[in-house]
Amino acid sequence: QVQLVESGGGLVQAGGSLRLSCAASGTIFSINIMGWYRQAPGKQRELVATITSGGSTNYLDSVKGRFTISRAKNTVYLQMNSLKPEDTAVYYCYANRGVRLGTDWGQGTQVTVSS
Repeated sequence: QVQLVESGGGLVQAGGSLRLSCAASGTIFSINIMGWYRQAPGKQRELVATITSGGSTNYLDSVKGRFTISRAKNTVYLQMNSLKPEDTAVYYCYANRGVRLGTDWGQGTQVTVSS
């Protein structure tokens, strides 16, 4: 399996920026897609951004132009700019290795955006 360790969450004022990091180890050669989900208490989980092994990216419509997902070696990043209170959530990194090998998850990191 893949082990994912997340960091970079915290408290920031609206309009500010944070960068989340997700360091992968283990069976990393098999990773196809990495990305970030987020979930706030009492709210539905939503997929924020993904990046494929080939570098293709996709974003939740509400974060386009503000968030950027990138990858360097064994780490995936989520640069979050122009943060809004509605971005407040626990952010979870994931790594997908296909149907056969499944998906691995990070422990989550809290992002809180104050007004």
